[in-house]
Amino acid sequence: MADETIQQVQIDGGVVVGVDGSASSVRALQLADEEAQRRDALLHVVRAWSIRTAPRPTDCPPNTIPSMDAFHETVAADTRQVVAGQLAEQRAAAAHIHAVHSPPPQALLSASKGADLLVVGHRGRGGFAGLMLGSVAEQCVRHAACPVLVVRPSV
Repeated sequence: MADETIQQVQIDGGVVVGVDGSASSVRALQLADEEAQRRDALLHVVRAWSIRTAPRPTDCPPNTIPSMDAFHETVAADTRQVVAGQLAEQRAAAAHIHAVHSPPPQALLSASKGADLLVVGHRGRGGFAGLMLGSVAEQCVRHAACPVLVVRPSV
């Protein structure tokens, strides 16, 4: 298998959304898709990962370490599954999935350089539950190269 691991996203237009599986990022995915449809733009779904945060490949035998390519493909497949579960079939099929081996702020900020809009959840899986704005969302608001929409999960 070729080295599929990417460390930054370069896009040319469209709506970028950061997805980590949290309720906030799922809602951000839904709103990003709506905005992409309004703009008649591509939807780019960015999932940043590390070995610590990536789901373990199911076909990897116990007591072995999966390859980076295996982790990458598992993260991409997991992200495709999240997208397929949240968007209409045609919209999910049209979404561009980017599994990026990078800290989330760096992955999203690199994608923002070519994006028309960056959509992020107000906070993801990590950090402290009481925060109004997570560290990734804060970094995106402060440093993105395009407008940023911060989304709270629906209640």
